[in-house]
Amino acid sequence: MPTNEIMSKGEERMKKTVSSTQKEFSNIRTGRANPLILDKITVDYYGTATPVRQLSNVSVQDGQNLVITPYDKSSIANIEKAIMKSDIGITPNNDGTNIRLVFPQPTEERRKELVKDIKKQGEESKVAIRNIRREMSETLKKAEKTEHIPEDEIKKQQDDIQKLTDRYIKEIDNLIAEKEKEILSI
Repeated sequence: MPTNEIMSKGEERMKKTVSSTQKEFSNIRTGRANPLILDKITVDYYGTATPVRQLSNVSVQDGQNLVITPYDKSSIANIEKAIMKSDIGITPNNDGTNIRLVFPQPTEERRKELVKDIKKQGEESKVAIRNIRREMSETLKKAEKTEHIPEDEIKKQQDDIQKLTDRYIKEIDNLIAEKEKEILSI
């Protein structure tokens, strides 16, 4: 495998890790209404598991309330049940045409707990990036033996892999800091 291919595949995997971390962080409830929290919730709609956001219009009111207006009014009970079964920890209020989710302000203790969770998830992402770096290095060493790549080229590639790793770990650190600031400033 050519060295530039090793680099591009490794970088692509690192980008996916950062993107996945970003998505996980967006699903964390911070006391502000965020429609992304509904992304993992699916509703049984005529025998098909369908995401809530595909079945309804979701809007944020005054930063604390999420209003779900189903396109098909007959699906409102199923949407309500799906939200109740989910792990978001909010009880839906059904008024017959809309479902409201009220996001309470988290307590100081809960905010500290959320920050711990974020740091843990961030550390797991950084470990994943380091594992990608290790795999890239191993692939590079195998290529050195099979393709007779000069040692100085391998050394340069190893440095490039480390720089790439450092860059993506810094991105994860920035995501952690951003989310921590968001949670603690509520």
